Parts: sequence; structure tokens; C-alpha cells
Amino acid sequence: MHNRGDERCDYAEMLSLLKIRNLALVERLDWEIGAGLVGVTGETGAGKSVIVGALKLILGERADKGLIRTGEDTCHVEAIFELQDPSGVNRLLAEMGLEVCEDGQLLIKRVIGTSSNRQFVNNSPATLSVLKAIGGNLVDLHGPHDHQSLLSVDRQLIMLDAYAGVEREVEQYRLCWSSWREAEVRWRELRDAEEAGEQELELLKHQVAEIEAAEIDPEGESELQERYQRASNSAKLVGVAAEALNLVTGDGAGVLDRVQEIQRLVGEIEKHDPAARQWTAGVTTAAVEMEDFSRELERYLGEIDLDPGQAAALEDRVDLLESLKRKYGPSLDEVVESGARAAERLGAVENRGELLAKLEAEATSAHRAMMEAGSNLSGKRRKAGPKLAREIRQHLAELGFRQAAFEVNQQPQPDPSSQGLDAIEFSFGPNPGEPLKPLRQIASSGEISRVMLSIKSALARQDQTPLMVFDEIDANVGGEVARAVGEKMAILGGAHQVVAITHFPQVAALASQHFLVEKTVAEGRTTSSLKEVRGDERIAELTRMLGGQSEEARLMAKSLLTSAPVSA
Repeated sequence: MHNRGDERCDYAEMLSLLKIRNLALVERLDWEIGAGLVGVTGETGAGKSVIVGALKLILGERADKGLIRTGEDTCHVEAIFELQDPSGVNRLLAEMGLEVCEDGQLLIKRVIGTSSNRQFVNNSPATLSVLKAIGGNLVDLHGPHDHQSLLSVDRQLIMLDAYAGVEREVEQYRLCWSSWREAEVRWRELRDAEEAGEQELELLKHQVAEIEAAEIDPEGESELQERYQRASNSAKLVGVAAEALNLVTGDGAGVLDRVQEIQRLVGEIEKHDPAARQWTAGVTTAAVEMEDFSRELERYLGEIDLDPGQAAALEDRVDLLESLKRKYGPSLDEVVESGARAAERLGAVENRGELLAKLEAEATSAHRAMMEAGSNLSGKRRKAGPKLAREIRQHLAELGFRQAAFEVNQQPQPDPSSQGLDAIEFSFGPNPGEPLKPLRQIASSGEISRVMLSIKSALARQDQTPLMVFDEIDANVGGEVARAVGEKMAILGGAHQVVAITHFPQVAALASQHFLVEKTVAEGRTTSSLKEVRGDERIAELTRMLGGQSEEARLMAKSLLTSAPVSA
């Protein structure tokens, strides 16, 4: 069934469409939702809980294949959110590598199968943790047993900060706290580390001195190796070079003399046959090259040093460098780096006291800055706390707790945390003369539901969550209080889209839209459906909720609608 309310949103942050396929008793539902307070009613067991279940799936709650409608292989849930400012959600999507909202429209889809489950954000596959992260910015869901976030002192602190408008101060404090923690860790690590022993100190000194004394030049290593090889084989080189020179110039029968004799004979040929010059030029070239070769051999012999002392010095140098490479690294570059590290460590050890004093001063300065930022934040929280408590008490009185007490307790913590210098906790006392107790100690779901609604009402201007869902939080309250609960929800509907699943006609009558969940049986199958009720159909539903079909009940239903700020 396709349903749409004709109320248009005067704010653009809302759930615009919820699609359900084959979820529990719902075979097919396309629910287009308008703005303001949206009431959902129906008899017990009609299937109202399916709507909440579908939203929980969108918010990343784990699914069970038992949710799939009997006879089907899969069920689908799809939600479209219209976001006027999608920057916050887009930042999350970008961090998670997902497609951002180009037109301000966010699509979340879950597919539950008998063998596997899948989820998508803007048609890109996503994980349940992604849905939870995104959903926390989109939907605030409250039921008779869904108040754990309200009971968390961390969440209460966030609420107080939102009310106080101290986002900038909180960020400034957190930056100071992080800087202090980092400085404190650096100082403590050095302070608590074992002092370097005499053995380590001597080893470091030896390493630095040994490497520095070697005066290593990694770029000159190749030249040194060549010189060493030449010096090591100098005697053999002299003998071979001398023998070669003798073959070139020796005793008039060397190669040079023979080439020169050939050159003379060729000259005679050229004199009598000039055309022969075409093939005789190479003899002259050979003679010139052989002369040059003989001179280079003589130079080479003169340069070879047969001094055993120099050869021994080169050998010692090579042995030293090879020894350093074995100890500190396979290359001379790594030997040099090892020396630099040892020198740095030696400096740290020798100047440990100076460095420790420097780090302690940095930690002290960072602590002072943190305490200043924390004191400023604490002061603003202390100023805002009583005002928030006063507003919440006013809302509580309107919800039936006429003499209830509510306090925002702020106590200094023994140690600063990332959230500030204080511990914040909300306390509530429904009965005069009884001591106030922390919210986490309230056992009555009826009480905690109304306290939650009071807090939400007080923070309506600061809460940026587009959709609030209240699932029968008006349970266990009387008619007059139920009317007050509905009025609070309607007021919240001025700043948020509010869906109220309720059994109370006083609440449903205040809704800008009223949807009825019905259960029907056809051909042996049970199906839940949802439709918007208006006019006579709405009066009939309110009459049923009032407990009968009498004319008195019908007149009462009309009266509720007539007196509602927003009527059908």
C-alpha cells in the first residue's frame, strides 16, 4: 500500500520514505512521511512494532532470518532521508570510502536473506558499523526500554554541553588535554626509563670514536679498492708491463722497429706507385699508435709503486673498512648511519638531565594551559547546569511530576579526562522528601520515559537529530498526563520530524498526520498494512482508542481533534 501525508516540511531534515518488503507480517509498504508529529496507532498485535523494527535495521541492528515473511527468501527495508545540510553525514561517508550525498538525499537499504545479509548506503555496499555510525546522526529512537543512552553519564555531559553552547570551549580543552597527555608521556617515559649503565655509555663512546676515526668516505670506496688491488699485485704488474715493453721496443727487434721498417718499405712503394696510398695509410697509423703505446707502457712502469709500506697501508685501510661493515652494516653508508645513531643516543644519555628538565617544563606548561581551558569550560557548565535543570523540572511538572526534583550534578574529577575537569550526572527525585537518585537507578519505565521526554523538550533547540521516534513511551500514564506527553511531542515536531507510536487517543489527536496499522487475514495469510486516516476514519480510530463505539466516545474523539493545536 502507498501512503503519503500532505503536510509539507518547514524544515528540510527528515525521513521522507520508508519502504518495507516481506518483513514479518508486512508484505509491501511504501510510507511517505511528512513533517511535524506523525501518530501511528492500531490494535495490539496489528504490527506497529514492524515500523520500529524496520528503522532499527536501517540503524544497523543485527537481523535474524526469522524476520523474513513466511514463504519468502528475502526481506527488504529501504529509507530515504532528505538532508538540507549533509556535510556531517558526507564527512562520515567520505571517511568510510562511500559515495556522498550529492543532492542532499541519503539512501540506506538492508536486504535480509535466508543465507546472507547485505546493506547499502547510496547504493554502495556497507557494513553494519557504517550504518550505526550514520544512523546515530539521523534517528533518535526511544521506547519503553530504549533509554540506555540517556542513562549514560557521558551522554548526559554531551547534553549539558549542547545546552550550554560550549562546542568551541570543548574543542579547545580537548586540544590542550591531548597536548598535555603527549608531553606528560614523553616526560614520564624518560624519567621512568632505566638510566644507561656505565657499560652502555662506554660502548656508545667506543662506537662513535671508532666510526669517526675511520673518516669514512662511501663515495671513495671504489677508488680505494682499485688502488688496493694495484698495490697488492704491483710486482706482477711490473714484470708483465716490462715484458710487454720489451716486445715493443727491445734490442732492435721489437714490434715498433719492425713496424717502422715496414713503414719505410711502404714509403718506397708509394714513391713509385702513388695509387698504393689508398691502402698503405694504415701502416703509418699503426706506427704512430705503437709509439704512443710504448710511451704509455713506460709511464705506467714509472707509476707502479713497489713500496711495501704503501701496499701494507692500503691493505690495513681496506681491512678496517671491511671490519666496520661487518660490525655496523653491509655498506659504508649504513656504517655512517650507525655512527650517527650512536652519537645521538650518546648525546641523549650524557644530556639526560637537561632533556628531562626540558620535557618536564613542557609538560608543566601544557598542564597549565589545559587547566585554564578546563576551568573556563567548567565555569560555563556550572552556569548552564541549573538553568537546564530548571527547564527540565518545568517540563516534568507539565508531565505529571508536579513536585519532582531534578538536578544537574557537577563534581570535580580527581584526574582530568578528555571530556573536562568535571563529572556530570543527572539526578531525579519524583517524590518530595525522598533523596534524589541518578537516572540510572530509576526502575520505572513510565518515569524514565517522561524524564527522557522532558530532557528532549528542554534540548529541542540544540538537538540536531532529524527524526525522533517514540515507541509507546506514554505507557503506564493516565489520560491527562498522556495529553501532556502528546503536547510535548507536538512541540518537538516544530523542530524535528517526530513519529509517535501510541495507544493513547490524546496523543494521536495532536498529530499532524495519523496513520493506522491494521491486520487482515486473506486466503489463510495474515498481513499488516498501514494507511493514513482522516476525517471520519480518524474519528473512528480515536473512538476505538477511547474504548468503544458509543456516541459518547465519538463525541469525545471529535472534541480531542477540535481542541488539538493541529487538527485533521
